[in-house]
Amino acid sequence: QVQLVESGGGLVQPGRSLRLSCKPSGRISSIGAMGWYRQAPGKQREAVASVTSGGFATYADSVKGRFTISRDNAKNTVHLQMNNLNPEDTAVYYCHGNTVLTASVRYLELWGQGTLVTVSS
Repeated sequence: QVQLVESGGGLVQPGRSLRLSCKPSGRISSIGAMGWYRQAPGKQREAVASVTSGGFATYADSVKGRFTISRDNAKNTVHLQMNNLNPEDTAVYYCHGNTVLTASVRYLELWGQGTLVTVSS
């Protein structure tokens, strides 16, 4: 079964940057929209940013101007560049993909297992 695998999380000081990446664990023919969600302790999961296969990106108001989402359609990967991080960005970040096609299976959606981002001095 294909999964999405995140990388790049970790501990960072306020004001610094991190770059998250997400790629499929196996061969994928195509993916629709890809995006990032996050879940802070004691809070519900929320959408952070998404990008269509055509490159149209949307962002949560809380990250506009600080985060940039990008994708490589040839590799079916998505990245999240996070700048000027603050403690409120601390959360587990999850990669998400819509309409994932492999050679034999069509997934309506796929989620990664998450990567922890901790912003603290």
